[in-house]
Amino acid sequence: MDNNEFRQWSQRAADWGADYRDNLRERPVRPLVEPGDIFRSIEASPPEDAEPMDRIFADFEEKIVPGMTHWQHPRFFAYFPANAAPVSVVAEYLVSAMAAQCMLWQTSPAATELETRTVDWMRQALGLPDGFSGVIQDSASSATLNAVLTMRERALDWQGNKKGLAGQGQLRIYSSDQVHTSIDRAIWVSGIGEDNLVRIPVSGRFRAMNTAALEAAIVADRQAGLLPAGIIACVGGTSTGGTDDIAAVAAVARRYGLYLHVDAAWAGSAMICPEYRHFWTGVEGADSIVFNPHKWLGAQFDCSIQFLRDPESHVRTLAIKPDYLKTHGHDGIINYSEWSVPLGRRFRALKLWFLLRAHGLENLRAMIRNHVAWSERLAARLAGETDFEIVSEPMLSLFSFRHRAASSADADAHNLRLVNAINDDGRIYLTQTRVDGQVAIRFQVGQFEATASDVDAALPSSPKSHAARSDRPISDSARVCLCNQAISLAGLCLFIAFVFGYRQEKRKREAAHVSVATPCRDHPDGQGSWPRAGRRPRHAFQRDAADHSQGPQRSLRPAVAFAHPWRCIVPVRYREHGV
Repeated sequence: MDNNEFRQWSQRAADWGADYRDNLRERPVRPLVEPGDIFRSIEASPPEDAEPMDRIFADFEEKIVPGMTHWQHPRFFAYFPANAAPVSVVAEYLVSAMAAQCMLWQTSPAATELETRTVDWMRQALGLPDGFSGVIQDSASSATLNAVLTMRERALDWQGNKKGLAGQGQLRIYSSDQVHTSIDRAIWVSGIGEDNLVRIPVSGRFRAMNTAALEAAIVADRQAGLLPAGIIACVGGTSTGGTDDIAAVAAVARRYGLYLHVDAAWAGSAMICPEYRHFWTGVEGADSIVFNPHKWLGAQFDCSIQFLRDPESHVRTLAIKPDYLKTHGHDGIINYSEWSVPLGRRFRALKLWFLLRAHGLENLRAMIRNHVAWSERLAARLAGETDFEIVSEPMLSLFSFRHRAASSADADAHNLRLVNAINDDGRIYLTQTRVDGQVAIRFQVGQFEATASDVDAALPSSPKSHAARSDRPISDSARVCLCNQAISLAGLCLFIAFVFGYRQEKRKREAAHVSVATPCRDHPDGQGSWPRAGRRPRHAFQRDAADHSQGPQRSLRPAVAFAHPWRCIVPVRYREHGV
């Protein structure tokens, strides 16, 4: 590829990206594929001769894109978001074009110094005190591993890296069961061992660690000759938003000289809003804090900031300085490869710099506030449905719920069938969790370009005419029967829609080599996509939490229309635009 071709295909890729973002609402959030479909479509052996870019790009559109889950879809309510604001994507284009390896100051001075500055911008934005410095890691998993390794080295008087763990004291790390599984993995990789991760009981609405039980466990371990090394607390845990009392945990850590790491990977972004900082009161007492701008804030993955109160301990744990990595003639410079396990480093700060400048903190705050308000409103509506129960109340923009199954039914299997039917439908995407041993369905609002209408589409209002259709109430047993039948019917209709609708779409794509939107009978020519709204959708960051009116709701329909599983279960209802 010469420079002219590089220019041509870069422009083509940028145009494709803009069109892709513009039409995301017309795609199912999760692809309608089976395991192995994409694998079988790819040639079994590598090409011996060069292929034209036209063919490669066509294969990308026809084989790869239909098998992608669309994380930037405005109705992606699963997991936590992995937001990539358009401006951060532009920054990543530039990073990819330069293709710098930013391991040392001398290998990319601008990358190092911009990272130092943008991390300090974020420190100020989150309200952390001046004493904290930081580094951009690839993920919270890496930041947590770094913190656990530092806990280990401090507790072993810096002898773990040199002598290994054999013959050393038996280390103990403390956390609740609400922390992310990356903590378990860090315990494995560090050599401390899963049996030495002590799970502290939780209590209260936010399932916080019981600090009396925490202190008792530390005292008991010391009396038994074990070696307490550190505590891992969380703010906004993945399952239900579990949040520890950081001030109380920090007080215990100080009392016993333990290293405290706070995992706020998702919820940390909300701390740019002063009114949410009560969720981590006392965080200034932590030794290490991690939050991911690539989750809620809008910086494209990967971009995870680890703040450190004492970076010297961190660097002492991780730094290796062979002569060939030294920058001679300069003292006091920062080499961020010494702040992480990998030696190689990407230029991660540029997208964060672009994002903060293009949107400003106030617009990002408005987006987060709207997400929280929309989630709380949806949870309140769902709580008003007699067939549902709220399992965990909203923690910021995350809550969980269950559908009430018949007393004789397996409630877990029932709710798993429900979430699978919703996801197979394609209009929204949810995930499940377990709360107190039972299956619950998670819902979180966080996608960068989501609107109030996107959130409301998860539970569309029923037509007033339906409420008046019958004066006879539906019994609980009939309601459950309708629910099960509707879920099964939805799955059958989905299969029919997939077979006939998707094949028709594929034939059109093969003929035109372009992506085709789902046909819609409401379009003037009967063949086009859903008509665009009369005005551009109001995005979450436009600060209109008081007025969420978005005009008529529109939901995606496959070629064969069928009842939305979510709406089928409360009980079977019908949308105004027809099912």
